[in-house]
Amino acid sequence: MKRIAVVKGAPSAAIQGMFRELAEGWRSGIRVAGVIEEPHGLAGRKCNAGYLRCIAEGTLYPIFQDPGAGAEACHLQGAGALLATQAVERDIAAGCDLVILSKFGKLEASRQGLVAAFTAAMEAGLPILTSVSPAFEQAWTDFAAPLFDVLPADPNQIDAWRWIMLDDTAVRPTA
Repeated sequence: MKRIAVVKGAPSAAIQGMFRELAEGWRSGIRVAGVIEEPHGLAGRKCNAGYLRCIAEGTLYPIFQDPGAGAEACHLQGAGALLATQAVERDIAAGCDLVILSKFGKLEASRQGLVAAFTAAMEAGLPILTSVSPAFEQAWTDFAAPLFDVLPADPNQIDAWRWIMLDDTAVRPTA
């Protein structure tokens, strides 16, 4: 298995929810760094970009600007993603066992957003759990091939990948 796992097979919100649950469950046995996407909760918006929540600190980083209800333009903006990336880089430098990076999407395809966090985790040789926006799969392949495997949106298979990546150095929970 490769050190980067891309989860596919479910809507983005479901994958982000699964990442949240897995990170919470793993925190008692391993050090998890990274960010997970959360919705903005604003009605009548075309774009779903919301927040990135830092796993280690819980800090929310907005990745949107609100042009108002009914606006047709995507309101994704990169300033919050840059701050989230800096937080992830600090967490990697402080020491962690695994990194969850919510998604490789529009910002990352243009080599912005979380790209520096992906690069820092790769250079540190850390396992990375992520997802890829379907519209940017080719950009992801150009960025990360052949360093990744695709996993189904199944928490049991993702957890099995995690155990393989950590080479059983973490304490396994008893059944």
